[in-house]
Amino acid sequence: MEKRRIHISSKRQITIPAKFFEALGLSDEVNCIYSNNMLILTPVKNEDSAFAEEILSDLIDQGYSGQKLLNEFKRINRQIRPAIEKVIEQADALAREVSVNYVDRTDEIFGLDSETED
Repeated sequence: MEKRRIHISSKRQITIPAKFFEALGLSDEVNCIYSNNMLILTPVKNEDSAFAEEILSDLIDQGYSGQKLLNEFKRINRQIRPAIEKVIEQADALAREVSVNYVDRTDEIFGLDSETED
């Protein structure tokens, strides 16, 4: 793990060190996640085309070709991102619900409970 301190501008902007930028293969966007008092930046992957081959194969099997194939592909492809985002929202809600009742048992696992410390 490598750690760097970076400046936050008056407009709440940061500059990602070139070494980190290149190592992650970043371009013009990152996903920014807030969790457990941390900000996590991850590369944006082009999820819109994640299922492109499967969609095209299915449409061809259904008899689409030419301009109709292209139009139907675009229509279906536009529906993927909202569907994925909905699944992510549901997973986040479930994770929040579970984390409310989370008990850190690390000390128990490693035999560091309060009884053995005295």
